[in-house]
Amino acid sequence: MTYRIELTPTALAALAKIPDRRIQLAIRDRINHLARDPEQQGKSLGGELAGLRSLRAVGQRYRIIYRVERARILVLIVTVGLRKAGDKQDVYELAKKLVRAGLIKL
Repeated sequence: MTYRIELTPTALAALAKIPDRRIQLAIRDRINHLARDPEQQGKSLGGELAGLRSLRAVGQRYRIIYRVERARILVLIVTVGLRKAGDKQDVYELAKKLVRAGLIKL
């Protein structure tokens, strides 16, 4: 089964902010691979982000945060960004802010 892929406005903006076009293309390629077996890729997240999955991209530095909606046969890309543990700009911190603001329903 092939899933449809949809990016949130937040994910589109985050992807556009990445200055290196090669990195953008590599992330887009990784996102496109999620169309097949998205639940077999990445890892399930816990805590505030339960219901979302995380996939490493571009040399393990970038993460793609996504949700699989089986009923709609959809992979929703929530956000994309650098993994910077302890930093305000960390992709997981951004995802938590989106959940807390109610912009992402889990």
